[in-house]
Amino acid sequence: MDLESYIPEFLLHIGKERNFAAGTVEYYDVDLKQFVDFLQTEFPDGLENPKSIDIIVLRAYIAGLVQSGYKTGTIHRKIDVLRSFFKFLYNRNVIDVNYIKHIKLPKMPKKFPSFLDFAQANKAMELPDTSKPLGLRDKAVMELLYATGIRRSELVGLNLDDVDFPQMRIKVFGKGSKERIVPFNESAKNAMEEYLSRARPLFDKSGSAKALFLTRNGTRVSPQDVYKIVRKYLTQVTDGKRSPHVLRHTFATHLLENGADLMAIKELLGHESIATTQIYTHTTIEHLREIYRKAHPKGDK
Repeated sequence: MDLESYIPEFLLHIGKERNFAAGTVEYYDVDLKQFVDFLQTEFPDGLENPKSIDIIVLRAYIAGLVQSGYKTGTIHRKIDVLRSFFKFLYNRNVIDVNYIKHIKLPKMPKKFPSFLDFAQANKAMELPDTSKPLGLRDKAVMELLYATGIRRSELVGLNLDDVDFPQMRIKVFGKGSKERIVPFNESAKNAMEEYLSRARPLFDKSGSAKALFLTRNGTRVSPQDVYKIVRKYLTQVTDGKRSPHVLRHTFATHLLENGADLMAIKELLGHESIATTQIYTHTTIEHLREIYRKAHPKGDK
């Protein structure tokens, strides 16, 4: 069998046996077809005999990606796809040596998360027009995202019975359906209570909707709805990124800047690894460096 004939079996393997999402399987397919196109043009022997694909061929493919202007993150993803595919081939004795294991990934540039300063965050929370039902909903969405740092998908999935007002906390189902409890503050509580008493009944005319946040038609808000809500207000306070994730980054950064323990922030965000949370320490260091530069008599020297 030639190399290309193994791709359908591999895609079935990651979709059925490894439970990859349909979208993930799709981009694996696209990336593998790109590799096949490269082989057809530059190394046709590799298609007919997968065992002939060595480290020189793989390096040539990666060099072509770099020369074509692909971003480092995209190249990382395409190499990861090949790693999974060649591991699959190796485990089935299609190839004798898994050369992709010896390929070094290009270094990723350091990227610090975008976040709002305190003044920007406070202004963003005050922008929704609470004289209108949708404004009340928008304010509750904004306040809850900033107060808890939950993901957009987690907010969309919230139901009425996930909110504990007396204890001021919400039950969140994160990645992998893992449940965690996240507290919220007085501002979020007041905004949600106003929304629930003055706006949500106008949306839920049947009184049977379970979702916490609804559209004007009484359906659960979608991820795209939440994106549009957040972008509408962040556009008025920042020229940087304006996605719901900015409020998640803002939540974590402000907690850290005010002395919160990194492990506690990890639990609140629902991170699997502390390494993921540690990026906020770099953000805070950069923030402190900027304060030092502006405040120290010789900071600008």
